[in-house]
Amino acid sequence: MPKALKVIKRDKYLILLLLPAILYYALFHYVPMYGLVIAFKKFSIANGIMGSEWVGFHWFAQFFESYYFFRLLKNTILLSLYSILIEFPIPIVFALLLNEYKDGLFKRTIQTVTYMPHFLSVVIVVGIMVNFLHPVDGVINTLIESFGYKSIDFFNDPSWFRTLYIGSSVWQNFGFSSIIYLAAISAIDPQLYEAARMDGANRWQQMWSVTLPGILPVIMILLILRVGNLLDVGFEKIILMYNPSTYEVADVISTYVYRRGILGSQYSFGAAVGLFNAIINFVLLIAMNRISKKLTQNSLW
Repeated sequence: MPKALKVIKRDKYLILLLLPAILYYALFHYVPMYGLVIAFKKFSIANGIMGSEWVGFHWFAQFFESYYFFRLLKNTILLSLYSILIEFPIPIVFALLLNEYKDGLFKRTIQTVTYMPHFLSVVIVVGIMVNFLHPVDGVINTLIESFGYKSIDFFNDPSWFRTLYIGSSVWQNFGFSSIIYLAAISAIDPQLYEAARMDGANRWQQMWSVTLPGILPVIMILLILRVGNLLDVGFEKIILMYNPSTYEVADVISTYVYRRGILGSQYSFGAAVGLFNAIINFVLLIAMNRISKKLTQNSLW
């Protein structure tokens, strides 16, 4: 019997468990990739994908030559970089601090409270922000005015958009994101801590010399994946938050494609920009993986 058949026979139940996931990715991620060809065509629903006129790199050139191209690219990269620099480290710090606290009841309470915002929809989160930050009767502006200052129209002031976007993301996700780091910390061999204590290491030194190196592989893998999605800034939250007065700092590639590609029915243009995003993200993923492998010996492959 061929080796492949032996493996299938031996692991048939595991393969059955994997089958739904394989089918999902095959049907909804790989099969639709054939539609990327419309990025090089003037797609017409009447003519279909293969019957539409071939225009080569017309849509790519149109996007690169667009008046908004550099603004969109700048806003997208800045939001992603701020997210990596601010939002990414906070769950790590939170997990390290929570791990140092040994009171089971208090620890579980803190975990529950910080996990809960993750299960709120983006619409609810933005709705809470709108109510709290309302320039007339919002709680925050009421407090500001009580100290003798003028109220701030947060949602119409471009200088506040990125702060609100990143801050609300941190509040909503840092608790839930810390779960994977807490799991990684729990897998560290307790004998390493015992050896560190015997060498005279205090709690801070144990955290720095044992805990952080123990979770470094997880940190680097998640960082590689995060950098690999640098140009993928979700448009749902931005669309709920922005308005024409904040387009200057809030408009990103995905929102522009949504307005022009989906609402404007320019599907070929949307596919071209999506392909551009995918290629850039793929290059960043490869580059970050190599850098991580060289500097920390941790990588995805």
